[in-house]
Amino acid sequence: MDEQMDNALESIPLTQYTESAYLNYAMYVINDRALPHIGDGLKPVQRRIIYAMSELRLGADAKFAKSARTIGDVIGKFHPHGDSACYEAMVLMAQPFSCRHPLVDGQGNWGSPDDPKSFAAMRYTESRLTGYAQLLLSELREGTVDWAANFDGTLDEPLTLPARVPNVLLNGSSGIAVGMATDILPHNLRELSEACITLLDAPRTSLAELCGSVIQGPDFPTGGEIVSSPAELEALYASGKGSVRVRARIEAQGEELVITELPYQVSGAKVQEQIASQMNAKKLPMVVDLRDESDHESPTRIVITPRSARVDREALMSHLFATTDLERSYRVNFNMIGTDARPQVKPLLDLLREWLKYRQDTVLRRLQYRLERLLARLHILDGLMTAYLNIDEVIALIRSEDQPKQALMARFGLSELQADAILDLRLRQLARLEETRIKGEQDELNAERVDLEKTISSKARLKTLIKKELREDAEKYGSERKSQLVARAEAQAFTEKELVSTEPVTLVLSQKGWVRAAKGHDINAEELSYRAGDGLLAAAQARASQDAVFIDSAGKA
Repeated sequence: MDEQMDNALESIPLTQYTESAYLNYAMYVINDRALPHIGDGLKPVQRRIIYAMSELRLGADAKFAKSARTIGDVIGKFHPHGDSACYEAMVLMAQPFSCRHPLVDGQGNWGSPDDPKSFAAMRYTESRLTGYAQLLLSELREGTVDWAANFDGTLDEPLTLPARVPNVLLNGSSGIAVGMATDILPHNLRELSEACITLLDAPRTSLAELCGSVIQGPDFPTGGEIVSSPAELEALYASGKGSVRVRARIEAQGEELVITELPYQVSGAKVQEQIASQMNAKKLPMVVDLRDESDHESPTRIVITPRSARVDREALMSHLFATTDLERSYRVNFNMIGTDARPQVKPLLDLLREWLKYRQDTVLRRLQYRLERLLARLHILDGLMTAYLNIDEVIALIRSEDQPKQALMARFGLSELQADAILDLRLRQLARLEETRIKGEQDELNAERVDLEKTISSKARLKTLIKKELREDAEKYGSERKSQLVARAEAQAFTEKELVSTEPVTLVLSQKGWVRAAKGHDINAEELSYRAGDGLLAAAQARASQDAVFIDSAGKA
């Protein structure tokens, strides 16, 4: 017995086992956890949340349901991981300051820009899908995507969703896998749709032409000003890697400076803390007041009051951009799972072309699915029409034959499906008008069949259909750009000399060589107190920020 057990055991080197185990783990994290798919722009947990909500009938027009109900379904049926991590993924899809186009419509406390993780527990919040989520789900049951068994083999789940828009760029994504990461910033739906239409019309369009006329750059849900140059943005899109600099929007209102928009994922409370700490450390003498006037109507309104109208506002703003989170740089890395199921960093043109190929395949599958269903219905209608044209004989056969189905098939050359449809007819459907209704449905379906067959066999018609749908979706769910591209000078922090107060002072030099500064110009230097045996030698009026130069009897300064 022991010999049999020894023979059943397999010995392999530890290095070989650990390498294999780690590689399997790495591939799982890359493909099934951390990176989005180019087709629908979703990670597996996000896709499963959206699919589970659609199965629970939680569409945009449904009543809100407890979030715990959704998360229970997700982890019980499709995603066997922690409920808190799953709920946090759902929260990110619901926060309007995190998502350019939220996929989940939340009711309750879903966090704030100052503290995104301050959301309530899932037993308190309620949720449903947004209208935008329908762009990922509307074609799901139309033969458009591949399905696979869930983790325990009891249910099927979609491997991707049939996205009608390039969601991978619209909402962005970030994640850390094993040996690689992804950082995709949000973009504008109308710009991306127009870029896709441009590439469908002119596949050889260059990146310079696309960036020059259509895609300006990322578009953040919180607005802000993109201060990276067009050349920097084009280089980023050319390689799929780079960085983008974003600044807060600051407006001069009277003598005050008002921050109305913050960079993406920047906390207003943290910015105030950074400015206040500089004020307390006497590093911002030209600022006398800082207050938060944010409310429901103005979600971001931080007011900075300079000491006087003479303060150089441009220099003050430049200093704040350089020393606080009012300016931030965002890493960009277009790393995603392609249609070949491999992770790759994709330049913008390659990314859009690959997504368009995915979209064309999806639409083609949708049309073919519809054509198959339509032909099947026409087949049934042909059988019903045969029955109505010979209704008396059909009724006689059904009444007299022991096996009416076979008799109908033999007498009229019907298929099994057609015979079943005839036998399933109700008596009320034998009315004279029913024949007219069938003829009308046949004509309607035949017209649709001709149109479908033309579109399926014509690349030009297929492209026209995709362009039409892109324009409709962009018009319905798109919006104007929130983050404007602005040319700004490099941010510069104040030097120590610039931070010194410009108040008037009287500089006093004593006979023994001691120096002091008294505040104000109305000082009588002779009446100041001096050390025993010492007295006034010279006095000069100046500003605290000016340099003082002393020259001795030998001419040295």
